[in-house]
Amino acid sequence: MSVTLPAPGRMEGRTVVITGASSGIGRAAAIELAALGADVVVVGRNPERTRAVAEQIGGRAYLADFERLDDVRRLADELNRDLPAIHVLANNAGGIGPKTETVDGFGSMFQRNHLAGFLLTNLLLPRIVATAADAPPASVRIIQTASAAAASGRIRFDDLDTKKGPWLAGWRAYGASKLENVVFTRELARRLAGTGVTAYAFHPGFVASGFGNRGALVSFGQRFALSSEQGAEPLVRLAAAPDVPAPSGNYFDRLKAPGRLPKQADDAGVAKALWSVSEVRAGLR
Repeated sequence: MSVTLPAPGRMEGRTVVITGASSGIGRAAAIELAALGADVVVVGRNPERTRAVAEQIGGRAYLADFERLDDVRRLADELNRDLPAIHVLANNAGGIGPKTETVDGFGSMFQRNHLAGFLLTNLLLPRIVATAADAPPASVRIIQTASAAAASGRIRFDDLDTKKGPWLAGWRAYGASKLENVVFTRELARRLAGTGVTAYAFHPGFVASGFGNRGALVSFGQRFALSSEQGAEPLVRLAAAPDVPAPSGNYFDRLKAPGRLPKQADDAGVAKALWSVSEVRAGLR
């Protein structure tokens, strides 16, 4: 049975952290959520754009490059120091790019799209769970920007960095990382059961934003793409809807759940294995 995300409600008194908020759907969501009354924390890599968005909405700016895990750790330290409560964490940073390796030694798309958000979430989790103890049930949420590319993705534990096989302009690595977003969300929901914190992933639609060099075919398709404001609508609703009409762990295709996913997305063994290897790679154990 399909469900549809309801319209957002007011957000006064709630703190929302959005990564990748200096441009695209992250910026659009930050503007909309601030207009709904939220205290929005703008996280980005580009200093000028990040600070400009924060100034525009009366929010706070924090800088971090997700291709450096030390940046993520520093960011988490700063947020835990400065924010007495976190009602919504939106892991929105990511994109598609060339075949490169981060300073931490991992494939850039695996780290930027999955591992950095996994690390940040875990480092902020005690504060988020504590926030839920004093908030209305299911109003504290962790949101993951995934993609319909997850439907064609495959998680290969022998090649998480996509070093083997054809690169295909990055689409194999991107699809795998977006499936990792969904699988991470489902395992997170399982681990958070009973805490009052819920977790959701969503596909924003095909959005006309510069999240990476995606090739001539995608560039041609930009003329038919959604605006950043339209792409941000699922994120805004997941953050601000008084109730989400789907169990924690669900994946929304735009405004409807459940979205189409491959079999791996429903494999609890894959979810636990991804969590375990991500803990090791992120230095959590």
